[in-house]
Amino acid sequence: MKALYKPGPQAGFEFTERPEPETGAADVKIRVLATGICGTDLHLESWDASAQAMATAPFIPGHEFYGEIVETGEDVKVVKVGDRVSGEGHIVCGMCRNCRAGRRQMCINVVSVGVQRDGAFAEYVVIPEANVWVHHDPLITPQLGAIFDPFGNAVHTALSFPLVGEDVLITGAGPIGLMAISVARHAGARKIAITDVSERRLELARQMGADLAVDVSSMSVREAQRELGMVEGFDIGFEMSGRPAALSGMIENMNHGGRIALLGLPSESAEIDWTKIVTHMLTLKGIYGREMFETWYAMSAMLSSNPVLRRNVASVVTDVLPAERWAEGFAVARSGSVGKVVLDWSEV
Repeated sequence: MKALYKPGPQAGFEFTERPEPETGAADVKIRVLATGICGTDLHLESWDASAQAMATAPFIPGHEFYGEIVETGEDVKVVKVGDRVSGEGHIVCGMCRNCRAGRRQMCINVVSVGVQRDGAFAEYVVIPEANVWVHHDPLITPQLGAIFDPFGNAVHTALSFPLVGEDVLITGAGPIGLMAISVARHAGARKIAITDVSERRLELARQMGADLAVDVSSMSVREAQRELGMVEGFDIGFEMSGRPAALSGMIENMNHGGRIALLGLPSESAEIDWTKIVTHMLTLKGIYGREMFETWYAMSAMLSSNPVLRRNVASVVTDVLPAERWAEGFAVARSGSVGKVVLDWSEV
């Protein structure tokens, strides 16, 4: 099969022939139709320090995907050949304390598809049946199905705290931050502000329904508060950018008792105002992946019941390229000025 391949511990991928994966007894084989390019994939392609800490070459990357089941193992009980699916990319051990307590998203022995085992930047990928998410809604297109993984990040982050009537600040208008706008609106937020420095992404944020899209190179978050008519600071924060300055600015502009969900991964050390956190009684919560599988049920329900949200989430995909043009897709994704980039594998 054709696949993107990391042959060794160096920068770059190869678009090459690889053996088709074998289907284990509890596994399914999926013919990949579309894949999303994630920030993790950019790290893996450049083989920076983050990539070296999380992965060991050789492997096939890719963990955001949509496809069709073409083969099932002998122990597979529920899913069937022909099902259109996405997949939860975290494969858990089932035996650690968190797994046995039903907190599988906190498994200490997790193995990630496309990072510690071969992934979906290929014609075929194999995952356990337990990690398959079947799309019963005919309105889920391959492109939309391919971004269920990052949409799950947005839903998990946004639903970390009650949102009804709350004022929300989102730092970072990348694909996940953009999707979080619609989720927060669906969940009852009052005012939603989002920050970035890319005018294209800020315009996408306005189209998604943000009350204020703030270019922090020309407007401070404090000024944004005044423009929104706020007098006490934001109630809820979603930190999506991974930039230390963005987190510091968020902490500075939270109301007393404010709550912050942190998803963005920093590339450098961050200093925070510890005194502010204590005296303003702020709550900081780290977010990784999705709740398995409560988040998947929540996002499917939202998409099927809210046509506006479904349209907005689908519009986050701004660029679709054939898989053979993967290098161009990675360059576009790395530019930081677009929404989600999807590779089309249907014609490979």
